Amino acid sequence: MKARNANTLAALGLALSLSVSPLAVAAVQPLDRVVAVVNDEAIMSSDLDQRVGQVRQQMQSRDIGMPDQSELRGQVLSRMITEQIELQMAERANLSVSDSDLNQAMRGVAQRNNMTLEQFADRVEQEGMSYGQVREQIRRELLITQVQQRSVASQVNISDREVDQYLKQAGSNANVQYHLAHILIAVPQAPTPQQAEAARDKAEQLRQAITSGQAGFQEVAAAQSDGPQALDGGDLGWRSGAEMPSIFDDVVPNLNVGEVSEPVRSPSGYHLITLLDKRGGGNAEQQREQIRRTLFQRKVNEELEAWTQEIRASAYVDNRLEQGGGTAP
Repeated sequence: MKARNANTLAALGLALSLSVSPLAVAAVQPLDRVVAVVNDEAIMSSDLDQRVGQVRQQMQSRDIGMPDQSELRGQVLSRMITEQIELQMAERANLSVSDSDLNQAMRGVAQRNNMTLEQFADRVEQEGMSYGQVREQIRRELLITQVQQRSVASQVNISDREVDQYLKQAGSNANVQYHLAHILIAVPQAPTPQQAEAARDKAEQLRQAITSGQAGFQEVAAAQSDGPQALDGGDLGWRSGAEMPSIFDDVVPNLNVGEVSEPVRSPSGYHLITLLDKRGGGNAEQQREQIRRTLFQRKVNEELEAWTQEIRASAYVDNRLEQGGGTAP
């Protein structure tokens, strides 16, 4: 079995601006433990420890309240499991990343951080990291993007009618952008009524804790959310109406800044949504192509959420952290 190691550029304060966080290969240390088995590969305790350290740095730099250590480890391990499944899918599909595509991605990372590629490489080395490891890390991110493209994005199309319908519904709000955060309490595929009710009760309890001031939204998201943005405090960033999940359409425009919504049901579970800020508006026209792109991305995100649940359900996952630890290799 292979051991994978989480090692990112968070310590540099450099945003990779790619869709996922990768896993990098590292040597197994003595007395290491297996914390999860994903199909025929293992995630080691040392992998998890390094990834948790990186996430803690990211959260501290963004002033996100730190959840309990055991909750944080569970969240990070869940993300690593999903990434490992996606990388295995890439391997089975014989996907690869060419040197030219990888070089272009590396230049893009450097440019987004206002550096030349040479400056970026020097900065990496100054921080005690191997430039080769960083290239491998980004190569894996590109592989995961390919898997998601083949499995989800390639199946999505936006018609002219959908663009027209959005513009008609949005009206004067077509140019409004919302800074959102959300918490997802997931339900399994085809949940029983009892499972759905338990998820809604949990969402309502979390909402009450937030609105009463017992806990901050970001802290609760980092500790309890099942969404992919959990370790970012649930932050979804700035989104226009077309870029929001469709289930948010009737909720977000009616929220005041700082308000937390009632639990909102989706096929994935129950969502709590908060409006962090709002901007734009007026009569500014939106280009049809812009609307088409944002509607496309919204639909991809919705499909990706369901697809992630499917691949998790179809894979063999032995999460030993949930069982109280791990076993010696």
